[in-house]
Amino acid sequence: MAIARQKACTIDDIYALPEGQRAELIDGQIYMMAPPRRIHQELVSQFTKIIGQHIDTHNGICKVYPAPFAVFLNSDDRNYVEPDLAVICDQNKLDEYGCNGAPDWIIEIVSPSSQRMDYGIKLFKYRTAGVREYWIVNPITHIINVFDFEHGEKTGQYTFDEDISACIYKDLTININKLLGTV
Repeated sequence: MAIARQKACTIDDIYALPEGQRAELIDGQIYMMAPPRRIHQELVSQFTKIIGQHIDTHNGICKVYPAPFAVFLNSDDRNYVEPDLAVICDQNKLDEYGCNGAPDWIIEIVSPSSQRMDYGIKLFKYRTAGVREYWIVNPITHIINVFDFEHGEKTGQYTFDEDISACIYKDLTININKLLGTV
């Protein structure tokens, strides 16, 4: 008996979603996104601020983009993600629609509905697409998984109490509890 194949979706299907409906597209499969919780938004806001300030004080060329911000990981119409935070250093990757190619640094804030995506599917996609650094921040467990895809030196698991060194910026250290003002 033949198994029915599901139609592969494209970016056109993402753009055809009703206004306000957010989703990501990975290898032709649409993944709907639930509205974020308050702690999620607080973390995105604080990360955006601290990383942006670091770039500005060092006259850096990178740009920080919080979600919703379109990232077209591959040069096809079957992959579209909206990382919680994307740092892009190659301005040639940017156009009016978002980022074409891999950002240099991606931070995802885990929510109960996104764990499978953030720890599995996106980890693989980001690594193979050429992302240099990927952080998975889990406000439920207070654990941060850092993946240094470029060198592997700083890959590890950290707690919200620890100072975490950014991989792409040697002089940027972030402590989540201090960032949130909970220390």
